[in-house]
Amino acid sequence: MRTLRAKACAASLLGALALTGFAAEAAMHPQDFVRERPDEVHWTPVPDSPGVEEAVLAGDPDRPGLYVIRVKFPPHVMDPPHWHPNARYVTVLKGTWWTGTGERFDPEHAVPLGPGGWMVHPAKAVHWDGSRGDEEVIVQITGMGPADTTPVDPKQGWVKVGP
Repeated sequence: MRTLRAKACAASLLGALALTGFAAEAAMHPQDFVRERPDEVHWTPVPDSPGVEEAVLAGDPDRPGLYVIRVKFPPHVMDPPHWHPNARYVTVLKGTWWTGTGERFDPEHAVPLGPGGWMVHPAKAVHWDGSRGDEEVIVQITGMGPADTTPVDPKQGWVKVGP
């Protein structure tokens, strides 16, 4: 357990550097300090989503190696049950991130995590998450690539919850 926490802490510290725009090797082993203000983070829309955005800060989640990304959920948007091939370490930066595990999507039983909270997604473990309330949510995810998202039910898309 201690080793897992140490690894997650190290990964979070790397993510806090907010690296972006570098080749994977340069991003993981910069020759100089790299700084980026929150308003300089480059967000891109997640395809086929209702306003979800992603920013790659370091590495490349599509290639082997360490990566750091951020995901921004608009209010009332959650993703359906899915899994990833490798473990991911998720830290909440803004808002309340609602998290659930297992193949049954039930936002009424989601567990809320506020800023500073974090969660480990074990490799191939089914989960779902997002913003259940009126606020935008930003999470930072650290993992080893290549990363992919495999939906439990490919026919089920993003879920609008609430008003």
